[in-house]
Amino acid sequence: MVVSKSVILDRLADCITKITPYPTRDNIESAGGQAPLREGARFWSRMVFLEVQLVFKMSNYQRMMAAGCPEVLVNKRKRGKRNGKPLKKSKKGEIHYLPQPPEGQIAVKAEKDHKTMALKVQKKDPDLQVLDELMTATFAQQRQEIISDEPLIFVVKDRWPALFSERQLIAEFWRIVTKDLLESFLGGRDAFMLSLLQLYKTAAASGRRLALSSILDCLQKEDVNQNQRTAALLGLLCYFSDDSSNIIRKCNAHGETLDVIMSGMEVGLLIGHESPLQDAFPLEVFNVAVVAEEKIILDDIRDVPTGFAVLLGTIYCLNLEYPQNMRYSFELLQKVIMNIKPDQCSARVQGLRNKLLRYRV
Repeated sequence: MVVSKSVILDRLADCITKITPYPTRDNIESAGGQAPLREGARFWSRMVFLEVQLVFKMSNYQRMMAAGCPEVLVNKRKRGKRNGKPLKKSKKGEIHYLPQPPEGQIAVKAEKDHKTMALKVQKKDPDLQVLDELMTATFAQQRQEIISDEPLIFVVKDRWPALFSERQLIAEFWRIVTKDLLESFLGGRDAFMLSLLQLYKTAAASGRRLALSSILDCLQKEDVNQNQRTAALLGLLCYFSDDSSNIIRKCNAHGETLDVIMSGMEVGLLIGHESPLQDAFPLEVFNVAVVAEEKIILDDIRDVPTGFAVLLGTIYCLNLEYPQNMRYSFELLQKVIMNIKPDQCSARVQGLRNKLLRYRV
């Protein structure tokens, strides 16, 4: 049976849009390779031509889906509204950026599951397995509210309190990106840690990054693995000359009140340490907390590297943009350390990635 090219394109486009309305070049090439074309002398030229046509077909599908697909609808630029903020299109490798509800699920059932979850999370010892199942069942509803309505973070916390725990952030990150948050972050950090420290030593010796010298000097006092990991992450901010004053802050039990310390923090980490801070980073950390909108939303994180991972997971789960003054640091964490969309690095991050790979060799 001979199938027309138009039918092939329609079927391919339909299958792709069920996964994502914004396919990458690799997605298009992979889908084009599944087309039932006959082998022949002009096979590859026909394949490339089919992929080009598939790109145009997907553009047509996106225009048609704007009325019925939530993801395309929320990403449609709001024209004619000066104060209207266009919602961002998925740029951080989200697989399920704005998923459709599971087939057969109705709004009444989703809201019932949400109320059940809200009651169970209030218990002193909630059943974590049941909470996992309820969070999975209400994932589409939750993403719809967070992305489409863009509520304040304290509103999200009141409505979805179960999300604000390390366990659920890790699970939510998996549903969004299909990667293990801690495993991919901490594993990537260890793989590049020595290269980063060597890079900092070279930059500090040249006099181009004087702020790195204080971090390296602090590391010399207690050169253990945990401090090396902390120095590798905090050194990124100095290497990129990022202003981290509103992102990373430190406090001790005898210092200023938390309200004063967290003033002006939109999203970031609060590092609690024992002794007065005289070094570039504290060597005795007793608590790390994630702060959003000048409030602690998650605490009791065991160390600074895990805090960075949880902060990155929070940005994904709450659909936040990377802080503008630290965008290169977060981009490197995403695309180099965690290997999420590594082929789409900016020129500056790609240059640093090449240096790190040379140090590893």
